[in-house]
Amino acid sequence: MTVSQIEIQLIAAVVAVACALPGVFLVLRRMAMMSDAISHTVLLGIVVTFFLVGSMESPLLIFGAAAMGLVTVSLVELLNRTRLVKQDAAIGLVFPALFSLAVILISRFAGGVHLDADAVLLGELAFAPFDRLDILGFSLPKSLAVMSGILLLNIAFISFFFKELKLATFDAGLAATLGLSPALIHYGLMSVVSITAVGAFDAVGSILVVALMIAPAAAAYLLTDSLPKMLGLAALIGTVSAIGGYWLARVLDANIAGSMATMAGLAFLLAFLLSPKRGMLASTRRRRHQKWEFAQTSLAMHLMNHEDTPAAASECTIEHLQDHLRWQPDFAGQVLNMAQRRELVKRDSGYLALTDQGRSLAREALIH
Repeated sequence: MTVSQIEIQLIAAVVAVACALPGVFLVLRRMAMMSDAISHTVLLGIVVTFFLVGSMESPLLIFGAAAMGLVTVSLVELLNRTRLVKQDAAIGLVFPALFSLAVILISRFAGGVHLDADAVLLGELAFAPFDRLDILGFSLPKSLAVMSGILLLNIAFISFFFKELKLATFDAGLAATLGLSPALIHYGLMSVVSITAVGAFDAVGSILVVALMIAPAAAAYLLTDSLPKMLGLAALIGTVSAIGGYWLARVLDANIAGSMATMAGLAFLLAFLLSPKRGMLASTRRRRHQKWEFAQTSLAMHLMNHEDTPAAASECTIEHLQDHLRWQPDFAGQVLNMAQRRELVKRDSGYLALTDQGRSLAREALIH
């Protein structure tokens, strides 16, 4: 493995973790599409700042892009407060307008400058090792240095304001009652998202920024209810997706960013299907179990209602279940077999009778 290949994977892993950490809070706040909006509209901030400073190397580009991210959030909140449109519609109105304005400005006034909208959208990690910085005598890829700094910023922000972020995310009303400012926390989080998005532009493009912010966080959300574990899992899933995407791109001779986004989507799909608590397979098993559990409880209640009554001779037979409970013969037979295995019901001279355990189940169901 060459040095360039190692550096590409390091950059991808750092970008993945830097994106995944704030992405967890976006997912929990149901603001996943805000990452898409910010990752596109910060391009306008880059363009405007470039026109002001006249250099693509200026660090002010990051601040201009972050400021445009806050402008995007403010405009979305402004539209949302009117109650004329919902948040998703507000996002759909704001970010295409700002992104389109950026594309127009680039095509009209910056055609000869390295401000290509396609490159911003797709990115190309393969070229990242060639743009280098000298730091303390070490030559590092610029993207690695920038994203490492942004990762440290994200870790510091989440660590210092963890309690405030957690409280404002799950109960903004309580946070305000305790003297915190949910709005200030919200804009702080959006600033971090904006800085992360613009920092990742040059290396991976905005499409992968969205994928790495949302897919690992959404997968982690399906796997755990603990916020610290969710942050750790999101970072791990993002890292695995990034490195796995690099090797997938090598095998397929495809775009690296696209391959990484594909791996992130695959990780979410696996969590969506296989999560022990929230996965589709677990949900299907749970619904199937509840179906048979409800059927056995219904059988127990039916038998208890008619036991020791004149109608017991006709009501407490398997044939009558098909008429009274509208069960198909095969289904009634399966329910009865399950109930017998659990010792809820027994056969007595051709009739069905409750055991003490079955009678307790019926009574408990009636109470609840």
